[in-house]
Amino acid sequence: MAKYGKSASKNVESAMRRKKKGTPKSGSGGKVTSRKQAIAIGLSEAREKGAKVPSRKSSRTSSRKSSRGARKK
Repeated sequence: MAKYGKSASKNVESAMRRKKKGTPKSGSGGKVTSRKQAIAIGLSEAREKGAKVPSRKSSRTSSRKSSRGARKK
């Protein structure tokens, strides 16, 4: 079973092209220079459009905090 749908890969491809041109902006308004950041932007745009993209993984620190609170009790 495929992890990502066709439309998701097209969005990522588009984001990579825009990165090469220098047009995409990060959340803070700065220029996107990282390849990984461009991929993340493409995937988030695909998620917004309803494409088949796995949900974001939760950060390790947030899961740690929630498990610590449960253990102390």
